[in-house]
Amino acid sequence: MANSTNKSVIMIGSGGHASVLLDILLKQKVDVIAVSSNEEVIERTIFKGIKHIKGNEGVLAYSSNDVLLVNGVGAMPGSDIRRKIHKNFTEQGYQFLTVIADDAYVSEYATLAQGVQVLSMAVIQAGATVGEASIINTKASVDHDCQLGFNNHIAPGATLSGQVVTGENVHIGTGANVIQCLEIGSNSVIGAGATLTKNLGHNQIVYPARNFICSRQ
Repeated sequence: MANSTNKSVIMIGSGGHASVLLDILLKQKVDVIAVSSNEEVIERTIFKGIKHIKGNEGVLAYSSNDVLLVNGVGAMPGSDIRRKIHKNFTEQGYQFLTVIADDAYVSEYATLAQGVQVLSMAVIQAGATVGEASIINTKASVDHDCQLGFNNHIAPGATLSGQVVTGENVHIGTGANVIQCLEIGSNSVIGAGATLTKNLGHNQIVYPARNFICSRQ
């Protein structure tokens, strides 16, 4: 599913998440004119040949009427950087491109808000809604009628069964599972590999069973 835009794009960030997004955009022939980063980007081969601009000031040199932004900063529990980037630039009139990998499946009856990112082999089924700035990461699955809030991260391989409702800034870790019809409060975290079977309040963490490693006799 190609990303449709007639505007040029600026990538914010130059780390691993940004490189995955850039790979998607370049394959879709999107015109990425610059990468904004306070760090050197030349170390990653994929950024070579793309103009490097510094921080917010570099982005603000371009009119919000002429460019779209892509938030290439990854989402980790406890980090507020990604959310602040989205809020800062939208409040100044910029818009974020919704990025969908060609091999992702997004139902035509699903709704994606501004700046949502759907990565390779992810699935979003009919009736689902995904809030602004959210990431549906590699091979993650969001089933029918889920309602995801602002700035959620559904990490690689995580599965949400139907009619799950989440608040803002929710992180569902790699390989985690959420059964149907549950509610997850804002700023909550479901750890990698955990299975959620009951509602979760705001600002809570679900830990999976711990692995114990010992030497073989």
